[in-house]
Formats: sequence, structure tokens, C-alpha cells
Amino acid sequence: MFYYVSGTVAHMEPNLAVIDCGGVGYACRTTNQTLSQLKTGEKGKLYTHLYVREELFELYGFATENELNCFRLLIGVSGVGPKAALSILSAATPESLAMSIITGDEKALTVAPGIGKKIAQRIILELKDKLAKGQISPGGESYGGTGVTVIPEDKASEAAAALAVLGYSTAEIGVALKGIDLESLALEEIIRQALKKMVKG
Repeated sequence: MFYYVSGTVAHMEPNLAVIDCGGVGYACRTTNQTLSQLKTGEKGKLYTHLYVREELFELYGFATENELNCFRLLIGVSGVGPKAALSILSAATPESLAMSIITGDEKALTVAPGIGKKIAQRIILELKDKLAKGQISPGGESYGGTGVTVIPEDKASEAAAALAVLGYSTAEIGVALKGIDLESLALEEIIRQALKKMVKG
């Protein structure tokens, strides 16, 4: 329904930013990462996700599409709601979250308040294959936005698909994969090295 909201940052508090768009204040639940990039009284733009459950109707907003994509991935995991997803993304960047999932690092996920070992294990279990195969979410979307689940045939394509899940462009992925030994390295190591380049960049 809403792709993004853009306007003046009217108010901020923990996990909440209010964006004034033409006199209407949109209350967006958000992360510490996004709040750190906003300033009250200045222009702000948040990519949004409308969460609707029975009588619950909430808008979630993020400074980057990468963060929004990670939020959608997380709430697609059974037992992970928006509050838990915000907690995880407040403690980790999209890149470090992807690295934790790919490497099976439970401890990195349990650093987030309210995230126990069982939830961390479930997130890794359910999302690791999706990242490796470029699948986005159980909602029918997929790598390339074609609506068809894509399972690439070679490691370069699989790594590119995993990075595309996080919202990186084809050009950014091309730069990140350049210089990595795609032939001899395992897929997880290729993705790990590409993410390290993204973080440094």
C-alpha cells in the first residue's frame, strides 16, 4: 500500500519515527539503525511495510531498502513477529545479519534483546537456504522480482541471488564479486567475502 513515506521528521522516540507528509504524521515503527540516520525537523525518507493482523494496523519504516528486505525476511520466519525483527535489526546491520545467518552464528542473533537460542536457530534454519538460493520470502516474490523462484545453476549466480535478496543492485553485486575466487571457494565463503566488501564500501 505504501512504498515509502517522505517528509519532515516531526518526532522520534525509541523504535518510533513520525514523518510529516503534507500535514499528516505517519507513525513508523523502526530500528535504532534507522533512527540514527534521522534528525528531528529535517527531511526524512523511510521505505515502509504495512503490517495488518486482525485489529492491528501498523506501519514500519526503514532508512534503506536492504533493511526493509531483511525485516520482511525475518517476519516470514515462524515465531518471529515485527517486534522481534526490529530488535534484531536494531542490533545488527543487514550485512552483519546476513553474515550471521550464512555462517550459522547463533550468538550474534541472541545479542538482540528478547531473542533466545531457539528463535535464533529457527531464523538460521529457515533463512539460510533462502539466502543461498536467492529466494526472498514465502509471499511468492523472488530474486529478480519475476514472481518465479529462481535457483541459479552456478556459484556466481547463487551468490548474486543471495546478495539481491538483501536489496543490492546488479552493479553493486558485480563490484562486490569482482576479484573473489568463484571457482575454488565454497558458496558461503564467496557470499561472506562479498558482504565484507559491502560493509567496508
